[in-house]
Amino acid sequence: MASQAGASDMTGQLQLRRQLDWKDAFWASSGVPAGVLLTMGGIATMIGQPSWVIWIASILMGFLQSFIYAEIAGLYPNKSGGASVYGAAAWLPYGKFIAPISVWCNWLAWSPVLALGTSLGAGYVMASLFAPDAAIRTWQWHLLDLGFVRDGLHLRINLVSLIAAGFLLLTFALQHHGAARAANFQKVLGLICLSPLLLVGLVPLLTGDLPRENLFPLLPMLRDAAGNPGFGTWDIAGLTLLAGAMFGAGWSTYGFETAVCYTREFRDPARDTAKAILAAGLLCIAIFTLVPLAFQASLGLDGMLDPTIYDGSGVGQALARIVGGGALIGNLLIVMLVLALLLIVMTSMMGSSRTLYQASADGWLPKYLSRVNEHGAPTAAMWTDLGFNLLLLMASDYFAVLMISNVCYFVFNFLNLQAGWIHRIDRKDWNRPYRCPTWLLATGAVLGFVNMAWMGAGADVWGEGTLRNGLLAVLLIVPVFAYRHYVQDKGKFPVSEGTAEDPFERAEVTPRAGVLPYLALATCVALVWLAASWAQPPV
Repeated sequence: MASQAGASDMTGQLQLRRQLDWKDAFWASSGVPAGVLLTMGGIATMIGQPSWVIWIASILMGFLQSFIYAEIAGLYPNKSGGASVYGAAAWLPYGKFIAPISVWCNWLAWSPVLALGTSLGAGYVMASLFAPDAAIRTWQWHLLDLGFVRDGLHLRINLVSLIAAGFLLLTFALQHHGAARAANFQKVLGLICLSPLLLVGLVPLLTGDLPRENLFPLLPMLRDAAGNPGFGTWDIAGLTLLAGAMFGAGWSTYGFETAVCYTREFRDPARDTAKAILAAGLLCIAIFTLVPLAFQASLGLDGMLDPTIYDGSGVGQALARIVGGGALIGNLLIVMLVLALLLIVMTSMMGSSRTLYQASADGWLPKYLSRVNEHGAPTAAMWTDLGFNLLLLMASDYFAVLMISNVCYFVFNFLNLQAGWIHRIDRKDWNRPYRCPTWLLATGAVLGFVNMAWMGAGADVWGEGTLRNGLLAVLLIVPVFAYRHYVQDKGKFPVSEGTAEDPFERAEVTPRAGVLPYLALATCVALVWLAASWAQPPV
């Protein structure tokens, strides 16, 4: 009996702990709205005045999709890792190598947020401390040319990457003591940081400062042969830009699905899962609607052509000008925006590390990733996130990294939206604490194909080879999974017999969907190919 108790205690130390409720998960995912700071400038400079409508359409699509994620998360109250893990379970009976793509693509999409958020925050710090012509702002140590991936891409070390690395280490330290303490910190940080974003969005509405000429006409921005910008039309070139804008915005607006990453750590997963994701979605609707609208109205077409708007370094100053108040208020707002970026970095590390943890526990990724510390934090996965992003911080073009990872994110999105109806067919008798209305389930499945059209037609808007490189990144899971499954596990998955709180977790599920999942995959491939062939990305 003593040895059994000791084993039980040891097992408890090696597991995530049930210490959160839906409000904790809401605050843990509250960094997602800060993602608008990472991509708003790039989308505005790419498509022009329709950008504010793009954000509204994209967040509404994301909100409709979230109801499916809420249902499939409720099927697995004993799992962490988010929608990708629950989606992988749906695809497993239809192919060993299909299922792990879900978790791999989700991690590859979320993890780079650590590098992107900290580097943009470091850029704000640099802009506040040093003049634009200061020598320190151009200093760099060139390490490796990556032109074979994308023209002009290379690895280097500069002051921005060093400051960003410091931010990353701070984020790691804050999460070392478990999800509950990190969520409490995020609650305080969220209240401080989300207020300036809401302020930026509300001030123009309250003052009536929304110049119509900066919002209309809703025509794409195209450049002539000399590079001069002007209004285009909704021909093939214009629609390609539309697809590219929807593709880019989806990376930010769909991200609140991370609220279901903490199902394994909820005290009451049946109640908390759906509440967490829906509350996070409502917050995102407010931020992703108000902030881009104010941004667009303030800058206008000419203002958006500033190169610092595209790379994000000038977005903070532009938002500060919206609220006015002089240099002091502007600098205070920029400090808050830096903290907002750290908020999304914390959200990303909490979510992506739990995806790695659960993927390891389920047999998709190497075993070492399922190790946790004495506080119940998945530190092995966190160290992996940290090392990967310290490498990404050396990349010379963060937007190139972002859009390549976004291809992975859209692949994950497609697989998981189809997982909703696959689960309904194969696990119709399983308990569902939250049941998505059937019409929403069908709508989400259709939106999965719509997103594939955005990806096929719009990925290369962000640079030639983006779609190709993203799909190659998707395939990197093949050797990783093969090593875990066939070398470490000898061809067998780790088996859970189920627990009192999760009696439906079974080793085998009878596939009842027949050829429908394969037809969905074949249609997806054909749609991406046709969309890519039809599109006319800018040269």
